[in-house]
Formats: sequence, C-alpha cells, structure tokens
Amino acid sequence: MSKKKVLLAGESWVSTATHIKGFDQFPTVTYHTGADELLKALKDSAFDVAFMPAHEAQRDFPLTAEALAEYSAIVLSDIGANTLLLHPDTWIHSRRTPNRLKLLRDYVANGGALLMFGGYYSFQGINGGARYHKTPVEEILPVTCLAIDDRVEVPEGFSPVVTGSADHPVLKGLGSDWPYLLGFNEVAVKQGAQVLATVSGEYGSQPLLVTGTYGAGKTLVWTSDVGPHWLPPEFIAWSGYKTLFERMLAWATTKD
Repeated sequence: MSKKKVLLAGESWVSTATHIKGFDQFPTVTYHTGADELLKALKDSAFDVAFMPAHEAQRDFPLTAEALAEYSAIVLSDIGANTLLLHPDTWIHSRRTPNRLKLLRDYVANGGALLMFGGYYSFQGINGGARYHKTPVEEILPVTCLAIDDRVEVPEGFSPVVTGSADHPVLKGLGSDWPYLLGFNEVAVKQGAQVLATVSGEYGSQPLLVTGTYGAGKTLVWTSDVGPHWLPPEFIAWSGYKTLFERMLAWATTKD
C-alpha cells in the first residue's frame, strides 16, 4: 500500500551570535530545525512526509493548485504568512505571483487537508508577526487568530485536558494522562468546530487540539509545538507522541 504524501513546511531558523572576548569579537551563524523528532516518529508511518524548511518554502512552496493536489495534506508549522506571500519574484523583482494563502483555501475546499501546529510563527505569533489573522488560511481553519501577539508562556507547565470522546479516531487509546506542555498559541474556536483537548483550567481551558471542515476538505490545529521549547523531551518520550501526530494526519486525510 502506497504512503500518503504530506508536505510539512516551516520548523527551521537561523541564529546569529557575536562572541566578545575582551578586545576581540567574532560572529557565528547556526542553522536549526525544530521538526527532527516529529519526522523521526513519522518515518515508519503510513505517511511520506516531505520536509520543506522555512527558507526554502519562500521560493519552493507550491505555486499552483496542481502542485498542491499532489499532497494528501499540507502542514504549516512555525512559518509566517509573509513567507508564503512574498515569493522572491515578488519581493525582489516586483513581479506578480500567485497568492499561496488563497491556493491553500481552494485546496482544502476541493478536498485537501490543512494542519497548523503552534509556535512563535504560527497563528498570529510573536509580536503578531505570523499574521494569519484575516487571511484565507484563517478562513479555513477551525479557529480564529487573535489580532495581537497570541503566545502564552507556561514555564511551570500545564497538563492537557482531553475533552473529546475516547473513541474519536485521533484520541482512541491515548487515555487522558498526557505529559505536560510549556506554552501555546491562544485562539478562538469557530462555531461547528470540535475541540478534542484544551489547556488546563488555570489558563482558561483554551483550545489545544481542534478539528473542523471547510468545503470538501478537513482542517486541524494543534496550538502547542511539535518539539522544544513548548513541547519538552518528556512529551517526545511519551509512547503516545508518535500515535497522536500520526492520528492527526490519518483523520485529516481520511475521506468520510
């Protein structure tokens, strides 16, 4: 049986640092990826996950409906709207290019699946910089984005609260005792969406895992991260880590 093709875009960044040693100094540059553990967990799954780092997505993220249709699901994780809006041909050469946020909306309407995972450049993001509020992507998500910085840092940790049915395809067999998380993006649930898990009551029982539909397609959001820092090593070591994210993809790509 062939695997379902999934495109995971985002989860990469470059850090610069200046090292000062008395009179002398020198700069360094470090490249990071945040999806390593998730990709490792899904390696032997029913999904063929193509990872497109954020700096590649600006140019290489699909520019046509036909190219998007090659995938059973698209995952946006820690990648801001500007990366998809500002193809180098537009940003550098002032040429017109397709609006890839509109393409994603149409892709889902025609039966595709879109998942968004949380992070500093997901939903509205740090300082509001992810900028998905009032975009075609927000239109199809099962949640709405805040108009401001939506990050909620929880350094003491919170325990997720499972609110969906234990028989739901995403939740079946995972139980209710999930490892702690260290933060999330605050969003608002749309009418008709299904909340499968929330953050703790101390933080307002905000949505953590939400599913929805748009047109002929499905959408799902996980408002925390897929790896550090919001998702700590204890969550990655949990036996349900692989199952949870695999089940998210399975639900989103299954035709009802």
